[in-house]
Amino acid sequence: MNERGGTILGSSRGAQDPAVIVDRLVELDIDILMVIGGDGSMRGAHHIGAEIAARGLTIGVVGVPKTIDNDIPHIGQSFGFSTAFAKAAESIKAARVEVEAAVGGVGIVKVMGRHAGFIACYAALANHDADFVLIPEVGFSLHGENGLLALLARRVEERGSAVIVLAEGAGQDLLPADDRTDASGNAVLGDIAGFLREQIAKHFADEQRPLTMRYFNPGYAIRSVPADASDSVLLRPSGPDCGARRDGRSHRHGGRPTPPPLRQRPHPVRDRAVPQRLS
Repeated sequence: MNERGGTILGSSRGAQDPAVIVDRLVELDIDILMVIGGDGSMRGAHHIGAEIAARGLTIGVVGVPKTIDNDIPHIGQSFGFSTAFAKAAESIKAARVEVEAAVGGVGIVKVMGRHAGFIACYAALANHDADFVLIPEVGFSLHGENGLLALLARRVEERGSAVIVLAEGAGQDLLPADDRTDASGNAVLGDIAGFLREQIAKHFADEQRPLTMRYFNPGYAIRSVPADASDSVLLRPSGPDCGARRDGRSHRHGGRPTPPPLRQRPHPVRDRAVPQRLS
């Protein structure tokens, strides 16, 4: 199953009662709980750990950051991120090919990223085919001399086409306020991609500019593919006996024995025989 994307464990949205979870851990006599997922899963792991501590139990909780958004603090890179931005970069490349073949070509590629623009930024840097990158962390304006619409029109006029990479959480301040939340309590995002498409079409029509728009939404496709080489390395165990552990064995049951510490190994220079000088 390590060659497939997704999860064989299943996933869900919605708040779960930490007390009920801890009751079940005690009932099943579980000593260690490994929570695999993104920022919501890590928050859940924290609440479970707090409930365990409040009860004075000796159950370990281990958080394993696995999210394509790469938005978990205190880590350099989470599992899945490399694969996600590599696949997103392919959509950007496809958008560039499409808009260059069209008159007044404008491509919009929307990628995941509710509150973080890592996928959008890294995917854009991967192939240099994006002209504009819109992310949640940086606001932007539509109108005015330096607004997105004017800049986009100038870029298409100068170069014949343009590609916009859009994180799903970008530009939410430009949309009507919405107080709705999903099952996990996350704010329901507005359709920024649809909004931009309407605004771009109107602006080009008002200025009587030709426009051929292409919209790409790789969405869930970029997180359901098998891990690429970089993520595969991160996902695999490391260490001298990783081959045995990968097969579920220890060296006592036929696996590779653990080598001695480096200090006990012969040194190729230090320990070689030194020839005696002839007198």
